[in-house]
Amino acid sequence: MKIKFNYKYNTISAYVLITFTLCLLVLIMIFKFSIIQVYLSKIMKILAPIIWGLVMAYLLNPLMKFIEKYVSKITNRKKERKSLTRGISIVIVLTIFLSVIVALIGNVVPEILDSIKNIMNNMQSYLDNSQKFLQNMLEKISKKNPELMDFINSQFNNIESLLLSLVNTLQPQIENIFSKDGLLAGLTGGALSLLMGLKDFLIGLIVSVYLLFSKETFSAQVKKTVCGLFNTKNSGRILRLTADANDKFINFLVGKAIDSLIIGIIAFIYLNVRNMPYASLISIIIGVTNMIPFFGPFFGAIPSGILILLSNPERTIEFIIFVFVLQQFDGNILGPKILGNQLGVSAFWILVSILIGGGMFGFIGMILAVPFFAVIYPIFVNFVHEKLERKNMPLSTSAYYPEKVPENTTVKKKNK
Repeated sequence: MKIKFNYKYNTISAYVLITFTLCLLVLIMIFKFSIIQVYLSKIMKILAPIIWGLVMAYLLNPLMKFIEKYVSKITNRKKERKSLTRGISIVIVLTIFLSVIVALIGNVVPEILDSIKNIMNNMQSYLDNSQKFLQNMLEKISKKNPELMDFINSQFNNIESLLLSLVNTLQPQIENIFSKDGLLAGLTGGALSLLMGLKDFLIGLIVSVYLLFSKETFSAQVKKTVCGLFNTKNSGRILRLTADANDKFINFLVGKAIDSLIIGIIAFIYLNVRNMPYASLISIIIGVTNMIPFFGPFFGAIPSGILILLSNPERTIEFIIFVFVLQQFDGNILGPKILGNQLGVSAFWILVSILIGGGMFGFIGMILAVPFFAVIYPIFVNFVHEKLERKNMPLSTSAYYPEKVPENTTVKKKNK
């Protein structure tokens, strides 16, 4: 007997099966998330060298392209010399990259650790100086309103006890790290993790060399795969989306890194000229937090201002004015000159993306969330515009304010 298949019901059955499978996967992710997390962590450990290589190749590629332009002039960039040009450029880029890492580990990191150790050792005197400074500032208020001064003193004493308890907890650990026995124990205990991390880094470095040397081939293979898996229209959209995302991410990261480096150098020069305490530590805080768009300067100014207030209260107002002027210079002159208006996202959506990215992925999430949102936002806007065009409705947002009615809609009058 010949069996006849109803293709209409087969299609419906396939959709039901897919829906059921997706719901089952969601339930497994909800109720067995701890198990999934264990497997994901194992997968991430296995893929760590490849991830290292991808990240390093992606970040070093702009510098390599810049160097390759000048190297190609020397080698005349004939077909038979393209590999030579690429090889020389990669060697120069890796030399610069490794030199920066060695310089940071050898010079900046020890100075930061010494500054932290000095802060903890002098915390009591810093708190006493800050309290005297505040009492002198509020002396006139205390004569008129002694209750307010008592409240301020009580709150300051609470903060002082909190900070001192924190210092008393951390100081023995830090001193143990700086001691010979503690350093030896730390090296012995963390030798395996240090070697594993170093192994992942070195393998990632080799992977990045392969990726940089044959980046055109890998890019062509990805395009070939996309064009093979999707139709012409969808493959074109995907390729345009990835190209736009790549441009926004790399331009933002490189531009913001240069901008933050300049801001950190300016802060370091000013703080040293004015003989302010902890110039290196504060300039690094200002430079690193400046990587966060729009709100980064506030995140850097608060801990730096508190540090100045504790160590040298008389210079606090000067420091706040300097940070304000520096950020105005960055926001109105330096930043637009380097970055331009690449993001095209309002301050509100920048705040939303920073909060979401920071809550999910920490400091890295704060930096990457903004360019990621800058890629997603125009896609959503274009999707909405396509739907409106099909309905012959206006695209301008101003047409949808409460006092206005879209053109193709009709308002029914109530029967009197």
